[in-house]
Amino acid sequence: MIQKRAKNPMKMSKIRRADPFFEREKQNYDSPLPSREYIVQILEREGAPMALDALAQTLDIRDEEREFFIRRLHAMLREGQVMRNRRDAWLLPDKADLICGRVQGHPDGFGFLIRDDKGEDIFLEPKAMREVFHGDRAIVRIRGLDRRGRAEGKIVEVLERAHTRIVGRVLDEHGVRVVAPEDKRLAQDILVAPGGKRAAPGQVVTVELVVQPSRTARPVGRIVEVLGHYADPGMEIEIALRKHELPFEFSPEARAMARKLPETVRKKDKAEREDISGLPLVTIDSETARDFDDAVFCERNANGWRLVVAIADVSHYVASGDALDADARERGNSVYFPRRVIPMLPEKLSNGLCSLNPQVERLCMVADISVSSNGEIRAYRFYPATMLSHARLTYTLVAAALYEKNTDAIASLGSQFPHLQELDRLFRALLKARARRGAIDFETTETRMEFDDAGKIARIVPETRNDAHRLIEECMLAANVCASDFLRDNDHPALYRIHEGPSPEKLEKLRGFLAEFGLGLGGGDSPTAKDYAALLEKTRSRPDAQLLQMVMLRSLRQAVYSPDNVGHFGLAYESYTHFTSPIRRYPDLLVHRAIKAALAGKRYFPGNWEEIGLACSQTERRADEATRDVVDWLKCYYMRDRVGETFSGSVSSVVPFGLFVVLDDVFIEGLVHISDLGSDYFHFDDARHELLGERTRKRYRLSDRVRVQVIRADLETSKIDFRLLESEARPAERKGKTERERNRSEKKPEKGAKKSRGKRRG
Repeated sequence: MIQKRAKNPMKMSKIRRADPFFEREKQNYDSPLPSREYIVQILEREGAPMALDALAQTLDIRDEEREFFIRRLHAMLREGQVMRNRRDAWLLPDKADLICGRVQGHPDGFGFLIRDDKGEDIFLEPKAMREVFHGDRAIVRIRGLDRRGRAEGKIVEVLERAHTRIVGRVLDEHGVRVVAPEDKRLAQDILVAPGGKRAAPGQVVTVELVVQPSRTARPVGRIVEVLGHYADPGMEIEIALRKHELPFEFSPEARAMARKLPETVRKKDKAEREDISGLPLVTIDSETARDFDDAVFCERNANGWRLVVAIADVSHYVASGDALDADARERGNSVYFPRRVIPMLPEKLSNGLCSLNPQVERLCMVADISVSSNGEIRAYRFYPATMLSHARLTYTLVAAALYEKNTDAIASLGSQFPHLQELDRLFRALLKARARRGAIDFETTETRMEFDDAGKIARIVPETRNDAHRLIEECMLAANVCASDFLRDNDHPALYRIHEGPSPEKLEKLRGFLAEFGLGLGGGDSPTAKDYAALLEKTRSRPDAQLLQMVMLRSLRQAVYSPDNVGHFGLAYESYTHFTSPIRRYPDLLVHRAIKAALAGKRYFPGNWEEIGLACSQTERRADEATRDVVDWLKCYYMRDRVGETFSGSVSSVVPFGLFVVLDDVFIEGLVHISDLGSDYFHFDDARHELLGERTRKRYRLSDRVRVQVIRADLETSKIDFRLLESEARPAERKGKTERERNRSEKKPEKGAKKSRGKRRG
């Protein structure tokens, strides 16, 4: 630990006294060490690698500071800001034509360096990838161009190792025991070191790396955990948890804190809160939901409606920086696997004290919103409150009562039914406001897995999203918008849910694709959500609507969390954040704390907002990837018994090596390899989302209808292969459409669309 001490500025060198970065670090950390930025400046100024002694002397590092200075240099080394050469001199990577980044592996053995400076990715051949694993940080030197004209790199130094433990399957290779990683981007098998747990070939294990891969050595690991066999119930989830490094056990400190929490709301917890327990608030969720974040109530008033959205007050029980908060921050969100949930908070909170269970007093944060008769938000108020959920309702029941007019459903709702009718009227007004705003509303099909007693899929059924789902969604959107507006008006930093418009490259591809159909997207170089929504509405009744919607959806970027409020493109909001799910999303918990601080005239500072936003975006993607892995494995297991059967389906994705097809009846995706498309050379066109036969001129395009046969379901790779039997592949259109023709079709979309459809049917 750095000792605090009195500092005499007169003894500091003139260089250091003049450094603004040094002054900032001195104020923040009570340390006289030069900042990282200033160390970089000195190395740039010297223009040559510097030995440690020379660098320390130039920066006026005293003897008692030397240990901490070396620690700072090594931290900079790990992040690629500086590096050491063979003579142990320190230098800047840029000056040595070296590039820092993170390694991205590929199942085929090669990889790429994703550069820190956002430049073009650098190709790493399989030989170079033997020194690293996917996810490692490294410095490379460009050694030339590969045969495809890509910059090719050579590993100079590994800055940071991404893996200490790896999950995989034990194999016996000619008497040598190895572990083949489950993550196929880790293309190297790991030699099993003696001294670990015993495991038989075929079993799934976790190995702890004792030797990392290098130019001269294979990775070596000791078996520390034996999970079982592939077909064991729940094994797919156990693998996904470890493969994606998902925290699935709470720390002892967090468990101890949870045990100390009360079972019910205490009298002292109610202090300085409004009591809204008399309002007939209800929760509306799915039949399988166990944690209830939100409850709603709506009533008519003179100018429109009063909408009350009550959200579980997790921030009352989870304080910033405590053990529960640390675990929640590490997890980032709850992860919902089929038949199992990895919660962000211990069950005592997520399913108990914070869950808005029926007829139980709970603490909440309230968004009390005034909505006009045309669906516009006129005013709102946030406040902490005590509430009571008067009923636990389901989407199915509410839809049956409101939209199917089912008498039994209406009778079971009793006195709640009139309030739900008012809520539905509000929903209709909000929908109209949504349409005026121009929010994009893509139509997607969700599925639900039904399992047998052995824990395997019995069938996969489409999940119908009825208007009861959309009703609650619109209420939550309104509360989220008000939260964002409140924090913005109070000039309080927060994590916004941002969604940027399409990149120039994707926009250019989209316009080129639409032009072939005689369609155009409005908005010029900066289209808005309204332009997308207008085009969606225009194409909704076309036979190729699914294709057009897919391509439009893929032109958009992914939504992320950020303190920089750039708005939400898809929802057409200038400002949007997440407020309504603090039980299962860490950003929502931060927003609650920020709102409470603003209400009290204070500021909430959890740390670097940008870094937290990046971390929350990463944990969200990690959860999605882990869930996708589990679902893919379960689907693969399900299809093992259906090898040889034939199905109809649609092309869901076109890639250079073939077509991915989603089957109609079972909603499972598999690959038709390019070699199974016919006796021809097929060329991939990324902009047109198609494969085109060189000789036959056969065209296979996104959303084409096909009939396929299941030929393989491989559990080891979770991949399903199809053979193409029939297709609606069309002869290619003539080449060389002129720029004038393209411009004409852009100017006259209706006429062009008609011609395009006729030609494609033929």
